[in-house]
Amino acid sequence: MKGPFQITVITAALLTGCFFVAGCENDEAEVNEFSRKVIMVEEGKNIISYLSQNGTMKAKLVSPQLFRFQADTLYSEFPDSLHVDFYDDSLQVETQLNALYGKYYETLNMVYLRDSVVIHNIGGDTLRCPEMWWDQAKAKFYNDTTWRLDTKNGTHLKGNGGFEATQDLKSIIFKDPKGVFPSNTPDSL
Repeated sequence: MKGPFQITVITAALLTGCFFVAGCENDEAEVNEFSRKVIMVEEGKNIISYLSQNGTMKAKLVSPQLFRFQADTLYSEFPDSLHVDFYDDSLQVETQLNALYGKYYETLNMVYLRDSVVIHNIGGDTLRCPEMWWDQAKAKFYNDTTWRLDTKNGTHLKGNGGFEATQDLKSIIFKDPKGVFPSNTPDSL
């Protein structure tokens, strides 16, 4: 037989349990708001940025607009075009790059460029492609899609398999090239 004290304790325990069950219910919208990822965005206008390595100026970037995102990966976007001057050891411009869009992945030192990407070097060579990557650490450009090279001496090459080039365009490896190639063989052969 249960006494009045025991019944009171059981009743209190059941009521308390009901409050905990009712109190544990969460509004789905509140939970989603609390657990959503927050992306911090900084905006800059009329950007001029310099890249140096080992105390030597390597490049100057100019862009009308920059958005810097702080999320899982830190990255910056240049949605309204960008221009980069690359310098040689004498601080003379050796290559210029233009694109309508760029995305810089800070931790990787990689820049994705797209939309009318054009690179000119002081030798008069022009490399064009719809998109490419710029590896800042290796000072190289590359892509796996279409490209076109026009040289000062009249050589015109294009291809669909991609390329890998040094920033000064002095060394370029083309995949699947097609076009007018210069000949180094004498006419007498």
